[in-house]
Amino acid sequence: MNGNPTSRDHNKASVLDVVLSRAPLTRNELIATTGLSKATVSRAVEELRADGFVVDGALDEVTGRGRRSTYLDVPSSTGHVVGISFGIQSTAVLVADLRGREVHHVLVPTPHHLDVAKAAEWLVGLMKEVSGPAGGPLRQVVVAVPGRVRGGTEIFGSAEPAQVFGGSGLQRALADLVAAPVLLDSDANASLLGILTENSTLGNAVLFSLSSILSFASCTDHELVRGRTPAFGDIGVLSSGVGDQPLDGLMSTSGLLRFARGRGLDLERIDELWQRQHDEGSRAAVLDAFTTALVTAVSAVVVTLDPESVFLVGRLTPLVDEVLPEVRRRLTMSLPTVPEVEVATQELGLSVARGAVYASLGIARDRLREAVLEARRQGQQTERFAPAF
Repeated sequence: MNGNPTSRDHNKASVLDVVLSRAPLTRNELIATTGLSKATVSRAVEELRADGFVVDGALDEVTGRGRRSTYLDVPSSTGHVVGISFGIQSTAVLVADLRGREVHHVLVPTPHHLDVAKAAEWLVGLMKEVSGPAGGPLRQVVVAVPGRVRGGTEIFGSAEPAQVFGGSGLQRALADLVAAPVLLDSDANASLLGILTENSTLGNAVLFSLSSILSFASCTDHELVRGRTPAFGDIGVLSSGVGDQPLDGLMSTSGLLRFARGRGLDLERIDELWQRQHDEGSRAAVLDAFTTALVTAVSAVVVTLDPESVFLVGRLTPLVDEVLPEVRRRLTMSLPTVPEVEVATQELGLSVARGAVYASLGIARDRLREAVLEARRQGQQTERFAPAF
């Protein structure tokens, strides 16, 4: 017996891909999307129904002659995924089913953690709280953190309050507590993935996350770009063009707060810079430095990566909104072609968690597809091949 996947197995996997990403949908929509014949789709649907990955949903409300189509859907029993935004100020945990529908979420202040193991226990406690209404087993967890991440496990360049999480200790601690694969990613990657998922026309773009630290992400041909070394994405070390200040010293909340205090502004928190009245001269000097840093950062990525869009997110976006017209004016003066530069509309914390959910869904769906194709190799043949997932 040939143990390699057949065309029938690949057709089944393709049908599953479409159902997971687009359900609920009718058989006719499934046929049109996959380009497969009616008989092939019907056979694949019946096999997936027997596997427990497809169920009948509501009837198509379109009126007309003949029998109405039944929508195909993904049952909650197939499982769920979790996306976490583990920030310095706040933590968001979001649970979704394998179709991508949100089950529940929570957004809470982040305690100051001195111990990695206790922080992992706290995160798992939040996951259990939010996952209560979810059906089926937990399939994947992705945790987005404010820092650079390599290989889904190692954290580099965290903000000062999160230095304890440097290295791979957090990923290992979470993996020991959760009965599912756990991966880490940067908050910038999660933010950009969320934008990519919701805008299928976006090809090449970059994103700056201006929060506790300056984080950077980019995509080419709608795919996130990931580096091989810890230095990848560390744009914050570049000169800002303002004295000896690096970009992170002006485009992160902690860096800009220090800079503003050094210019004579009495600030306890950085948001007081745009929420309170200040000496106009001192505030103008801070805004000019911030504007220069933004222009420097955008110019650097434009000449090296040639993006069509530049997105700005994070806690400093209220200040970005204030200076963005001047940023665009300066870019027009210095660059032959200026991409779209905009503040992305986001829910602080939740949008990053949603991006982490999208990452979890992609991983879980790829694993399920591989399980369908591997079933034959594993010798699970009777009348069909049930994926071991």
